[in-house]
Amino acid sequence: MPRLYGFEDMAYRRVREAEAEGIRAAASRRLQKQSWPAITDWMSEAGYRTTLGNKFKPDVLAGVLDHPAIAGLMETEDGELVDSGSPRIIPVEDFLAIRAMKKADSEGRADQREYLLSGPLSVCGLCGHTLGASPSNAGARGHRCPPSSPQHPGGCGKVRINADLYEKYVGEQVLGKLAKPEVAELISAARQQVLAQAKELDSQVAAARRRQKKLGADFAADPGMSLAAFKAADKELTNLIRRTSTQARFLKQVKHVPVGDIPDLVRWWNHAPLKAKKGLVVLLLEQIAVYPAASRGSRTVDGDRVAFTWRQWDAAEAEPRSA
Repeated sequence: MPRLYGFEDMAYRRVREAEAEGIRAAASRRLQKQSWPAITDWMSEAGYRTTLGNKFKPDVLAGVLDHPAIAGLMETEDGELVDSGSPRIIPVEDFLAIRAMKKADSEGRADQREYLLSGPLSVCGLCGHTLGASPSNAGARGHRCPPSSPQHPGGCGKVRINADLYEKYVGEQVLGKLAKPEVAELISAARQQVLAQAKELDSQVAAARRRQKKLGADFAADPGMSLAAFKAADKELTNLIRRTSTQARFLKQVKHVPVGDIPDLVRWWNHAPLKAKKGLVVLLLEQIAVYPAASRGSRTVDGDRVAFTWRQWDAAEAEPRSA
């Protein structure tokens, strides 16, 4: 993993001033509401390059300006920003203002392209790869198993499903499950159990980040550590953090599930905010495997196409499952 742009070391203790100048200029332009492409074009013209010697891309530069270390901050396992004791390249107030702009941009884009069943929940029934959101050529929302590529290996590219039909079918199955009295009675306890799992995953992420930071500091201080060994260990930790963080965010969606009696489930579902629907789906389902349609252009979704793995969280299932 390359060092963070603007710093000499992986512990963020020594500033590389030539790069810090670029960060300050980019931050200033962003605060003036210039677009990321416009800022990266300017940085290229000014001669600034990434730590790997490449021209900046908008997402790469946005990642640098979203890193707490450039403001002398660090993020706790609870997501709180605190002073790290490291030098500040830009003022804290500028960093927070740029983050607020990012949040506003994100909320502005959260519109018609929202998907109920996105994330690690939906997988390809043929190869097990996570389905991605993929609108059709006509613009209809859809999910597909992406074909394997050097950048994103693993998918088979053989499964695609219309999101509207898929969400309608899954919604019907979820409401049918929730209508069972024995399931409805367990919702509150199940919600707390899943949130506890998410909290444990957050703790694992925080521990892995501490290990990664120590690894960087050890590498900077010990010239005897091989670069290959450092890169391998750092990559392993990065992948662990990414996987665990994704799973924690996925589980945390259950916090939006209402607790208490819902007299008319169908009416509630039809009018509930998307985050509440997502939370309920996550609470009830571990995974949905989607298989190819029986015929090309099929407009139906049924049990032959979709296989559910329901979450087991009642008292009877608290014991380890037998093989």
